[in-house]
Amino acid sequence: MEIPWQQLDEQTLVNLIESFVLREGTDYGLEEKSMEQKVADVRLQLQRGEAVLVWSELHETVTILPADGR
Repeated sequence: MEIPWQQLDEQTLVNLIESFVLREGTDYGLEEKSMEQKVADVRLQLQRGEAVLVWSELHETVTILPADGR
């Protein structure tokens, strides 16, 4: 089930994005990005509609997925 990120409390959204960034451990190339930069990147993807927040009833967790992969 998709969760409208715009309706979340600001701190809740930040916590969800930070949790996602820590789980993913994405390689950002030669230059490592700060946590703040990574959070900003994911937030921008949400704002652009490139990513969505999704609740998994099976796993009872929230994750962020590419919008075209939902």
